[in-house]
Amino acid sequence: MTDLTFLGIESSCDDSAAAVVRGDRAILASVVIGQSALHADYGGVVPEIAARAHAERLDLCVSAALKQAGLNLRDLDGIAVTAGPGLIGGVMAGVMLAKGIAAGTGLPLIGVNHLAGHALTPRLTEGLAYPYLMLLVSGGHCQFLRVDGADAFTRLGGTIDDAPGEAFDKLAKLLGLPQPGGPAVEAEAAQGDPARFALPRPLLDRPGCDLSFSGLKTAALRLRDDLAAAQGGLYEQDRRDLCAAFQAAVADVLAEKSRRALAASPAPVLAVAGGVAANRSIRAALEQVAAKAGARFVAPPLALCTDNAAMIAWAGIEAFRTGRRDDMTLAARPRWPLDQTAAPMLGAGKRGAKA
Repeated sequence: MTDLTFLGIESSCDDSAAAVVRGDRAILASVVIGQSALHADYGGVVPEIAARAHAERLDLCVSAALKQAGLNLRDLDGIAVTAGPGLIGGVMAGVMLAKGIAAGTGLPLIGVNHLAGHALTPRLTEGLAYPYLMLLVSGGHCQFLRVDGADAFTRLGGTIDDAPGEAFDKLAKLLGLPQPGGPAVEAEAAQGDPARFALPRPLLDRPGCDLSFSGLKTAALRLRDDLAAAQGGLYEQDRRDLCAAFQAAVADVLAEKSRRALAASPAPVLAVAGGVAANRSIRAALEQVAAKAGARFVAPPLALCTDNAAMIAWAGIEAFRTGRRDDMTLAARPRWPLDQTAAPMLGAGKRGAKA
C-alpha cells in the first residue's frame, strides 16, 4: 500500500496544520499556521483563543495543503486527524473538520494520538524498522517510549510535572525573555557560564526513568530573586549565566535518563522528537549517550519535530495498514496515553495534560 495518500490535520495546541503524505514516505505538502502572535501578550497559550483560531484557520490549511500537493479530495485515500491528547477546544475543531470531510467524501477516517504522531516520525523521515527507543521532549510532553509497532508503545518513564519545553518557557518568563522560551533561553545560554550557578538535577538520586523539572524552575526563581535583592537588579551576564546553568541541568537530566532507558530496554536506535530536540546542547548530550550505548541517534528535521500534520498523516497511514478505522463516533480526548497498561503520569502544565 505504498500508493496510499492521506490528508493529515493537527490542532492539539497552538499550531493549525494540514499535510498530504504518501505511503512511500513522500511529504507532498505541509502547511502550519502558528499562533505565537495571538498569545504573546499572555505569556503562554490561552486555550479559548487557540480553539477559536483553529476553527478559523484549519479549513484554510487544508485548502493550502491540497493546492501545494496538486491534489483534490477525490485523490485521497483517507483522512487522519489528531483526536488527542491536547487542549480540548483545538482538538475538537480538528476532529469536527475531519468528520465533515469524511462524511462528504466517503473517505476512511482515522483518529490519531498526537504522541503517536511524534513517536512514528522517525519511520517517516528515516524509514526506521521496529523496535526503537523514542524520547519525546516538547513543550507539553516528555516521556521515553519503546516503539514496537504502529499501536505498540511501552512507556519507560516520563515527567511527573512540567515538560522541559514548558520549563524553558517559564524560565524565559521569569527573566523577561520572549516566548517561546526555548530558543530565547538557548540564545542567552550561548553567552553564559553554565558553571557559575549550581542548579539541581531533579530525580537523579532515584532509580528509573521518570523526570521532574518543576523544582529546577523554582530553584532558578530563587536564584533570580536572591541576585536581584543582593545587587538591586539582574544584570545581563547574570541572565546569561542563569540560562546556561538551567540548560546544562536539563541536558544532564535528559542524558542520564536516556542512558537508563537504553540500559533498561536496549534498542538499536535512540530517536528524539519534539521542539526541545532543536536545542543544540541537549542534542549533543543525547548523541553522546547513544554513541556510548552503541545505538544510532536519530532526530527528524526541526519542521517535523515540532507540531505538524505530516506526522499525523503518516501515523494515519500506519494505522490504516493495520486495519484500524474510525467512524462518526470518534471523540476528541484531552488525555490519551499511548501505553494503555502503564500507570497514569502525574501532573498537567499549561500546555495540556501529560498522557
